[in-house]
Formats: sequence, structure tokens, C-alpha cells
Amino acid sequence: LWPIINAVMGVSVVALIWFGGNLVNEGLLETGKIMAFMTYLMQVLSSLMMAVMMMLGFSRAKVAVDRCAEVLNTEPSINNPESPAMPDNYAVEFDHVNFSYNAADPEYVLKDVSFAVQPGQRVGIIGNTGSGKSTLVSLIPRLYDVSTGAVRIGGVDVRDMDMDALRRHIGVVLQESLLFSGDIESNLRWGGGDCSEEELDRALADAQATEFVSKLPDGIHSVVEQRGKNFSGGQKQRLSIARTFAKNPDILILDDSTSAVDTETEAKLQEALRRRIGKGVTFVIAQRVSAIADADLILVMEDGVIVGQGTHKELIRSNEVYRGIVASQWGEEAIA
Repeated sequence: LWPIINAVMGVSVVALIWFGGNLVNEGLLETGKIMAFMTYLMQVLSSLMMAVMMMLGFSRAKVAVDRCAEVLNTEPSINNPESPAMPDNYAVEFDHVNFSYNAADPEYVLKDVSFAVQPGQRVGIIGNTGSGKSTLVSLIPRLYDVSTGAVRIGGVDVRDMDMDALRRHIGVVLQESLLFSGDIESNLRWGGGDCSEEELDRALADAQATEFVSKLPDGIHSVVEQRGKNFSGGQKQRLSIARTFAKNPDILILDDSTSAVDTETEAKLQEALRRRIGKGVTFVIAQRVSAIADADLILVMEDGVIVGQGTHKELIRSNEVYRGIVASQWGEEAIA
């Protein structure tokens, strides 16, 4: 419509000057009348333009409303069960799990994944990029539902549990740490809102963040800019870990959350994790073998399949994929 209206205006003005000019040359019309007619013509065309703009606005608004309605009317694929149950413990079991992001896609991202973890154990997950590590742990807080098989916590299928109650007992720290505008304390309380000052201090200490936080002008009350841009990558990761520690979850998931941390700090973090496990379960996704070498169970993943599981010593002896990863990071002598 917009190009058409501009064309109509241009043609109208040219036609008025052409025919009006001929009439003036023939002495049949005064020049002033042409100018008056031009003024009236522009007023009419301006009103026409306003009408067209309103039509365009209505059409855009209708499309926007239709899109909003489509989102609001979408039924969630993950819902709470009618009679939710809660487990007595937090043992985690994957029972022949297959998963695909698209139900219509026959190609599974995770294929026949099975393992069991007892309370108090730490699980390390390692593998190449795109092997399905993050997808696997996403099934525990039920961010997605399995295609076939079952994920159980304390013997209860996560699909039979109340989602809010389930997620209150799970803490997740991602590789890309996200901090909110405010101060450090408010960020920590996103994880554990009812924590005392002592518990927040302990969370910072276990996350190896006390040293740099104490050097800030206002300490724990120091300002955090949008997305934490006034902190380095390693500092943001440690604050994210502290926020999750403050929640004190029964199931802790660390998704390559120490990638920006130096090895000495990482070793101290691993020691703090061992102290904090208690009766819960910790999943550690890592690219560095040093982060998971002392785990109770190590899962080696490749193309959505667990190609090896066991302790570090067991996998060194029996799994070629794991031996290759260790050799690339620690040298051939580490697997000799």
C-alpha cells in the first residue's frame, strides 16, 4: 500500500500541473486557482495516507496478537501428575533411557543410557563436544521428558513427582554463568533465600570466592552490574557456584562450571564438593580429567552413548576412549 500511495500522490501532482498549466497558457484559468487546488489535493492525499497508515498498523497489530495468542494457548508438554509422589532418598537411576528433542525424529540424542548412583556419591561425565552430556543431566530436573525408558530418583519416576518440589532439591551451575543486576548478596539469595549470613559466608568460602569478595570495597554488598560484566569469567563462575551452594541442594549438577577457573582453585573446589555431598548426589560435567578423576563413578560419553563407566583406575585399564582423553591431557605416561 505504501508505494501505491506515493505513486498516486506523485501522479496527481504531475497531472494537476500538466493540465492546469495548459489551461493557464490558454487563458482559461488563473494561476492562483491551481495553487488552491494543489493545497486541497495535498490535504485529501494526506488524509488518505493517514488512513493507509492506520490500516498498516491494524494489520501489524493483528499479526502480533495472533502470535501472542499462539504462545498463550500452547499446552506445555511437561505437566505435573495428578497424584505426585516424593522420594525418601536421592539415589538417581537412568533405566534404558532414549531421548530425542523432536518426537517425530527417529534419531535419538541419547541412546540406551543406563546407570545408577547412590546417595553420597559423585559422578563425573566426560566426552567430546556434542556427545550428550548436558542433555543427560537436563533430564534429571525434568527440563525434558525421556522418549523411552525412565529417570528415577529414590525409586520414583521424575514424571510422577511434583516439578516445583523436584526442582527445589536440585541445583544447577552452567558453564555460562549468569549474574543479575543488584549486589552479591541478592544474587546469592536467588539460590537460598532463607540463608543466614553465616551460611552465605560458608557458601562463598566453599566456592573459593571469599578472597576476591573480601577485597571489594563493600564486600558482599558490592554492586553487580548487568550480567556481571564487572567480574571476570572465573569470578562469575565461583559466584554462581556459591549461589547454588547456598541453596544446599540434594542433587547438585555442575555443567563444566569450572572451565574459567585455574587448576589450583579447581582442586580446592573439588575438596569443598566432597565435604558438601553428604547424603546427596553430585554430577560434574567436565572437559578436564582432573575435575573428575576421583569421582565415585565416571561416565564416558560418545555420540549419545555411554561407552564406558567406572572409576578412573577401572577406565584406564578397560576403556580406549577414556585412555585417549587422559593421554591427551596428562601424557602417555599417565596411562602406562
